[in-house]
Amino acid sequence: MLHSDNNDSAAVANRERARRALAGLPRVELAIAPTPLEPAPRLSARLDGPPILVKRDDLTGLALGGNKVRMLEYVLGKAVATGSNTVIGGSAAQSNYSRVLAGACARLGLECHLVLRRIRGAHDDAPQGSLLLDLLFGAHVHLVDDDRDLQVETLVALGERLERAGRRVYRALQASEVDKTLHALAYVEAAFELLDQVDALGADVARIYICSLDTSHAGLILGLRAAGSPIEVIGVSPYEGPFWTDRTAEDEVARLANETAEILGLDTRIAAAEVTTTFDFAGRYGELTENGLRALRLFGAAEGLVLDPVYTMKAAAAMIAAVEGTGDGRPVVFWHTGGTPALFAYAGELGVGSTPRPLGE
Repeated sequence: MLHSDNNDSAAVANRERARRALAGLPRVELAIAPTPLEPAPRLSARLDGPPILVKRDDLTGLALGGNKVRMLEYVLGKAVATGSNTVIGGSAAQSNYSRVLAGACARLGLECHLVLRRIRGAHDDAPQGSLLLDLLFGAHVHLVDDDRDLQVETLVALGERLERAGRRVYRALQASEVDKTLHALAYVEAAFELLDQVDALGADVARIYICSLDTSHAGLILGLRAAGSPIEVIGVSPYEGPFWTDRTAEDEVARLANETAEILGLDTRIAAAEVTTTFDFAGRYGELTENGLRALRLFGAAEGLVLDPVYTMKAAAAMIAAVEGTGDGRPVVFWHTGGTPALFAYAGELGVGSTPRPLGE
């Protein structure tokens, strides 16, 4: 195997141990997996760079897909196992997490309440993109201003009110950080899935680019290292800086990876120094960037691949900056985390024209 020491007995044992542990956890089936790993030869040629492989986690299926579908299999598995009938959580108005949470709750027959931040002011009140899907999936949506403290306070009060009304409430992200590690579990499994795919292709992958500040990054790096793979994971933050005052993003990824390792019974440990995170391509959360728009156009024109404005555009911009003009070399993976519905909420800002030309022009 070209990219790792997957034949090493310790690596094989780690994979089996992790899989047994995952099989023993509460889980609901939501995702279509494995997702494809597709070559992007025209994109590579346009960039004069190495072979690019695209991991299509935008094709996980539920609620128009994305990386959150994998995660919520374990998160909502716990919610169902503990007898919850109502789920509360939230993020931004065009949140991928909230969209998939609403869709998953609909599939599982759970009542869903979302508290969403208006990150673009009154523009975020319009029922379009992910917010439109939240409503179509039957979620109860509460919009608040772009203030995380206010959002959390609103979620706390909402949870208490629902419990007084007799609901059995499960608190997802933003409402609670208690089960944050559950979100990383799925990406240990996804790392194993990727390794099987690159082995089948005989691809000696150098790096993975993924838009993640914490959980997806943590699961991927843990899964790769546990399986003996040296593939580097470049976490591209969608936020302009870390949330935490007492630790760095690298500290948080390492913490989550190591807590996940404990859940899975793995001896593998990740040090913060092994974690690579960049904030250089984020801009302000939820706002378009010039290099992100260029990435959107390149992916679309070269491969017919659609990026979203908040996450994948920025990870693509980071990959392009690293590989453009480098010529042939070891392949890299662009991990497409989905989020495509949010693109439609940004139609007026994309600069692609608004009036279709008549046929024949």
